[in-house]
Amino acid sequence: MDLIIVVACSLAALVLLGPGRWAPGALANTWLFASMAAGPLVLRTLEATFPRQRWLTVAADFWLLPVAVLTHGWLTPVVDTLNPFLRDAQLVAADQHIFGFQASVVLAQLVPGWLNDVLLICYYGHFVWPLVLGVGLYWRARGASAEFDEYLLGLGLLFILNYSAYSLVPAVGPRYFLVDSFSGPLQGTLTPLLDSMMRQPVFARDCFPSGHTGTTLVVLFYSWRFHRALFRVMLLPGIGLIVATLAGRFHYATDLLCAVPLVMVVVGMSAALSRATRQREIERAARSVPVDAIVRP
Repeated sequence: MDLIIVVACSLAALVLLGPGRWAPGALANTWLFASMAAGPLVLRTLEATFPRQRWLTVAADFWLLPVAVLTHGWLTPVVDTLNPFLRDAQLVAADQHIFGFQASVVLAQLVPGWLNDVLLICYYGHFVWPLVLGVGLYWRARGASAEFDEYLLGLGLLFILNYSAYSLVPAVGPRYFLVDSFSGPLQGTLTPLLDSMMRQPVFARDCFPSGHTGTTLVVLFYSWRFHRALFRVMLLPGIGLIVATLAGRFHYATDLLCAVPLVMVVVGMSAALSRATRQREIERAARSVPVDAIVRP
């Protein structure tokens, strides 16, 4: 995961330093991406230098958290460079071709205000459940473990591939692009506040594929594999979160549909890489064992 963070953030910095240097905010964001890339190198070096400082190990193991949260807001000049044109019209056409309707428009007529409140509360679980599972796996093993590493790798791959897709297929979603198709704003008691908070992020071309759906599916998959108690707690809020991506007018149905194969690829890559890493560690440990400890006269 450290290597993937270093490579991905370095590539983003190079894009902004080279072909994207004309984009507004490119230079400032170059240094921000570079700082994220340097994080694992600095933290692992400090961890090795000061092995008694446990907090350095924890910070290094959870470095993906600031990377995932902060770099999302720094994508604007990257997207301006790679693809400045919105693809909402194509996603609307895909929804119409595949499903025959616009899911968010239909749900706006069916979902009552109180249910909007519940669904949007679930929607904010996107920022909670990945951390809850990570802390749960880390705490149970009293530090990094094979289960934690595989989960972290899967989550990191999802974020990086998802952000790459945002850069190649930018879209603002039904709440902006189809605003004239709705009879009014979302109804509910808490909904106006929760909806307005989701309009604050500086980067809003983040629809395809649905990161909320992908992250939720990854978290549910690994919680089912590694922590069944948390899986039972997360299941219903997770389903509510996925429904909220449509009811809250954040995503097209195609965004959700395409999140599924992305999750399958991420989970498969994480399993393969984790298996290969464990095999290398076993072989390295076997080579380090003295011969006379294995074969005795």
